[in-house]
Amino acid sequence: MGAGFRFIHAADLHVDSPFRGLSEAPPHVRDALMSSTFAAVRRLTETAIASKADFVIIAGDLYDSADRSLRAQLALQREWRKLHAAGVQLFVIHGNHDHLAGARAKLAWPDSVKIFGSQDVECVPAYGKNGEVAAYIYGISYGARAVTENLASRYKPRSDGPYHIAMLHGNVDGDGAHDPYAPCSLAQLAGAGFQYWALGHVHNRRVLHTYPHIVYAGNTQGRHSRERGAKGCYIVDVSDTRETTLTFAALDTIRWEEMEVSIAGFLTEQALLDAIEREAAVLMRARSGGRPVMLSIKLVGRGVMHKRLVDAAFLGQLREGLRERLNDNEPLGETRDDGIYGAAGRGQETALGTQEEQERPWCWIHTIDAETGAELDIDALAREDSFAGELLRLSMALEGDGEERLSLEEEALAPLLANPRLRKHIRERMDVDTSKWLLQARELAAALLTEDDKEMTVLREPSTRGEG
Repeated sequence: MGAGFRFIHAADLHVDSPFRGLSEAPPHVRDALMSSTFAAVRRLTETAIASKADFVIIAGDLYDSADRSLRAQLALQREWRKLHAAGVQLFVIHGNHDHLAGARAKLAWPDSVKIFGSQDVECVPAYGKNGEVAAYIYGISYGARAVTENLASRYKPRSDGPYHIAMLHGNVDGDGAHDPYAPCSLAQLAGAGFQYWALGHVHNRRVLHTYPHIVYAGNTQGRHSRERGAKGCYIVDVSDTRETTLTFAALDTIRWEEMEVSIAGFLTEQALLDAIEREAAVLMRARSGGRPVMLSIKLVGRGVMHKRLVDAAFLGQLREGLRERLNDNEPLGETRDDGIYGAAGRGQETALGTQEEQERPWCWIHTIDAETGAELDIDALAREDSFAGELLRLSMALEGDGEERLSLEEEALAPLLANPRLRKHIRERMDVDTSKWLLQARELAAALLTEDDKEMTVLREPSTRGEG
């Protein structure tokens, strides 16, 4: 093999993602989210140039929609011209979101950009800075949204060449969290004869296999609460002996995070508010990297505050109050380093700093949910020979029996399901896992029954005062 080389593996840019459900967010939060996917593209370019990458690979879903917006296309054209001017080649496939059957503007792309078609797997050379062939790149784009064919079976490496990189937008081993497009198996990819599979489609970055490397880069910017944590790309260094090293580079400008706060021991609303604010400050310092954060809060544990938290109106007021508190106080996070990526360090996370990030990072509470319980010993109560004990034992049995739980739900909802107007909406809600509802109902019933028992005990106690 010849000299070593460096390339960047990115995927799932989803430029111009609409970010729905932000009606409650203030303008600065909405504006920052709407521009975040564009900012991630700029940072991808900056990272490629600053790290002196030989070429860049983008494994599908560059756009959020097949009928891509002109603004998104012009943004990519601008960034790709920068790469071309810096002597960085670019290799692109399109996935299910931005398949080639969608509408697109007729724009001129730099000669150094290779966009793979949808008819056959193509193979093209990628060159190093020395002008020699560094690797052969293979790819095929989606010609329609739903590609159910095993595209991986069509990839065949050349018999010559120093290094072979296959680009694929697909689902490996049937990941149930993602659409089953271009399905394939890990064993199939590992035995195909390539040194690196640059994967797209799954938004959580993960290295499925090494030597050969089979890698999901994840998406470059989180877009909702299920896409938590740092988002970006991999900088891949290949030595002259084919040793392959991955370094993650964060490209996101806003980070989605989740935290849990236990209510145990808190007797007042003030104590709970202070605890949540402290935990948010710790999270901002440890996990945001100086970025603004879209935060989901889950309240857990048992305590006296549970009575308040079962009230949806109170929970909403708590969320609004925390939003004001978290954004009125001093900065919760620390400004990250403004250094540009230099030499690739093994296993390191890199990040680019820009002027916009030197501003105070905000923290916006996206959701707050309560999965709390009353101050009860549920296990002890379930052992009691009482109505409450029998009810808890029944609910625990239903928790492990999905069919029986569904049967009970059907029976309980029968009067509502008889109404044609309500039936569709109820069925849609029942399509999700209802075990969480069962847990909430158990907690509520146990709390109400034990409260009733306490009140009855007080009524039955004989008076300690003398008569007359």
